[in-house]
Amino acid sequence: MDRVALELGPIQIYWYSIFIFLGLLTASILIFKEARKRNIDEDFLINLIFNTIIIGLIGARVYYVLFNIPYYASNPIEILAVWNGGLAIHGGVFAALAFILIYCKKKNINSLQLLDIIVVGLIIAQAIGRWGNFFNSEAYGQVTTYAELKAQQIPTFIINGMYILGEYRQPTFFYESTWCFAGFLAMLIIRKYKYLKRGQLTGFYLFWYGLGRLLIESLRTDSLMLGPIKIAQVVSIVFIITGIVLFFYNLIKSTPTDKRLYTEDLSPNDDEMTIYFENVGDDYV
Repeated sequence: MDRVALELGPIQIYWYSIFIFLGLLTASILIFKEARKRNIDEDFLINLIFNTIIIGLIGARVYYVLFNIPYYASNPIEILAVWNGGLAIHGGVFAALAFILIYCKKKNINSLQLLDIIVVGLIIAQAIGRWGNFFNSEAYGQVTTYAELKAQQIPTFIINGMYILGEYRQPTFFYESTWCFAGFLAMLIIRKYKYLKRGQLTGFYLFWYGLGRLLIESLRTDSLMLGPIKIAQVVSIVFIITGIVLFFYNLIKSTPTDKRLYTEDLSPNDDEMTIYFENVGDDYV
């Protein structure tokens, strides 16, 4: 599998980078589309998304490097070689969520209200970005056979690409990409529910992605490990529990989402630009 998509003189553009870019671009377009429907200030959103992407990518790389310290201690220059792969989604999600929560606290913004918009873009970005692993021949699973993969109706070009180190492998990148895409479609349906409450869509995202990753990780052979423990499975369990708690806590305690992004204590006299969510018909979109 050729990892290089295009060569411009001495510059090589990798498929991995292209799919990461396409995922982030698609997510940004979807988020901006929702922002316009809710009359959210675009300058505010551009600043938020740009910083979140940068911090998320840094978090994804740092997370990966921390669990591969022996290799990167011997090859420190490789820490910067992100085009070779090595972005841990869990690390990116943690970093992005932490930044958004801190940013929202500083700006007096309902963080869950904002996250309910962002997670829809996030999950489709993950679905697209996973294809970068295919071209890097990474994030693959256990040894299998051509016949078994064909029986699953896996496309032939994927099966051929999963012939790694002399054996066919489970295309776990494809399983996760498909799972994330299914979650994206489910979220498009769920957010149209009239009585959906603030934070429930975020809770669903955490549960859905956590469950899928927990199951798929059991098939992988190149997982980040802490002794005998697969780190991704532990984090996925945390995601599942947090998602369930967030979904049902807001179902019981929260009121149906309102139009405002800013919290109660932001007075009209503050210098901050007021940002509103607007309902589109009866849908929460």
